[in-house]
Amino acid sequence: MTNRFTKWDIRNAVFRRLHSEPGISNNLAVLIGIFTGLTIVAYDLCLKYAEGLFWNGGVSGQYYVIFIPAIGGLFVGLVTHLYKDLKRCNVAEVIEGTALHGGRIRIREAFREVLLSIVSIATGGSVGKEAPGILAGAGIGTIFAKTINAPDNRYRIFLGCGASGGIAAAFNAPLAGVVFVVEVIFGELETRTFIPIVLSSVFATLVANLIFEVHPIEVSYYGFVDPIRESGLYLVLGILCGITSVILIRTLYITHDAFRTIPVHPAFKPAIGGLFVGIIGYFYPQVRGIGYEVITEVLANNFTLQLLLILLVLKILAFSFTIGSGNAGGSIVPSMFVGAMLGGAYGTIVHQLFPATTAVSGAYALVGMAATLAGTARAPLTSMLILFELTKDYNLILPLMFACVVSNSISNGLHEESIFTEVLKRRGFTIRRGKEINVMESMLVRGNMRNDVHTISMNDTAKDLLDLMQSSRHAGFPVLDENKKLCGIVTLEDMREKVKYGELDTNIRDIATLEPVVAYPDESLDVVLKRLAIRDIGRLPVVSRTDETELVGIITRSDVVKSYNKEIVNSVREKEAKK
Repeated sequence: MTNRFTKWDIRNAVFRRLHSEPGISNNLAVLIGIFTGLTIVAYDLCLKYAEGLFWNGGVSGQYYVIFIPAIGGLFVGLVTHLYKDLKRCNVAEVIEGTALHGGRIRIREAFREVLLSIVSIATGGSVGKEAPGILAGAGIGTIFAKTINAPDNRYRIFLGCGASGGIAAAFNAPLAGVVFVVEVIFGELETRTFIPIVLSSVFATLVANLIFEVHPIEVSYYGFVDPIRESGLYLVLGILCGITSVILIRTLYITHDAFRTIPVHPAFKPAIGGLFVGIIGYFYPQVRGIGYEVITEVLANNFTLQLLLILLVLKILAFSFTIGSGNAGGSIVPSMFVGAMLGGAYGTIVHQLFPATTAVSGAYALVGMAATLAGTARAPLTSMLILFELTKDYNLILPLMFACVVSNSISNGLHEESIFTEVLKRRGFTIRRGKEINVMESMLVRGNMRNDVHTISMNDTAKDLLDLMQSSRHAGFPVLDENKKLCGIVTLEDMREKVKYGELDTNIRDIATLEPVVAYPDESLDVVLKRLAIRDIGRLPVVSRTDETELVGIITRSDVVKSYNKEIVNSVREKEAKK
């Protein structure tokens, strides 16, 4: 009887544990890891099949390979335009979802980006597959959270589980997957999130790499030759990697800004970027695609100094053209590629100068990979662990750690934001340690603008404008052309300055301010308020990111102030309720 009672107690304790909040999170984390691993396997299979369609059959060296990346870019651009109600999605959106939206991302946006990345990479886009893996995992985590109608804290946990599984499966690096989420996505370590993330990372790795044998890079083994002298050389390499990381980030966003100003329909811009990549790839095919095989060759000391330096520059350009023009893919492997070229070139030089006391160039290429990634992603621990788990070798851990820390410090000193958070900064968000540090920066235009916009036509008169002002009691209105597209804005101030007494038949086109200053739905109120103050204006038309003539709302200075006051009141009430 006692034994039965004891067994029953144990069974009840186990049952309660499994159905407690931590138990449910851990069980679902295992499932998220398994499904993420399977997704990475499916992704790799689809990518190999797609690459076979475009590149098999001896096309290398033929002039028409120039146009293959452009074809992929055209597909990405057209799909993006056809489904323009969906935002583009990348690691930055996962960080934003975690910091600002309770761990929520839009599943359709995430998986559309995953599919677009297959086309982009398969046609020669110079990007990596790890960001699509993170998005796929985050999407799977979000599906599980929605299925059980989870609260915000579990949404964050499940999103982190998926993201860690995506990195772990892509690189066969479960520790790096966990640390990436802690360093980049969450920005902090919490005990309640750590165990589920570890479980997801482990099971994603088991499925993708032990069962299906998905192995990204073959790495050689190296070590110190002269620890004292080489420590100084690795210090210099870390500095160079930090500087190169900043060059990579800035080149990407300069290219992105340049493509935004090109007077071409947005649907065709990825094709233009693809064409540039195709031209570069025609002469140096090593820059096309992900580049795992090229990295392996560098680590095996098979490239000349001249070729390493050329590929270093061309990879930065090809990657920037790919992402900056609107194609899909990730930045982690391109950062590692650039680092491998830089480290290989540096290692070739120092080995020629000090052949007896330095390792061969492959060792420096290996450290350069991790250090450059640390500088671009601001994730030194993740960078160390990815390379450590790839090599399974402890001999280079000291220079690896040293160079990663130095690179991260140099990069952070020269450029405040990482390659992921730069885009968020441009939207007005300052995210530190996984949280938004400014109330105004966490409030978006789309949630605070007016959708019922009073407008006036370009062909109306000053009398029509005066009547509209009297009936609506507004002091400014967007001006639309014959096709109902935004072409200007007209205000009471314009009436006073440009319409003389008795001339109410003056046409609106002669009064309005053409090419108005605008806002976008995904911008923060902080950015909008600064724009209003700098221009000394009271309202901004809100337009679509993809078409700046498509009016979607209007936001005024008073709207911003009211929203801010309301947010402050709600924040105070929440704090009082917790006391």
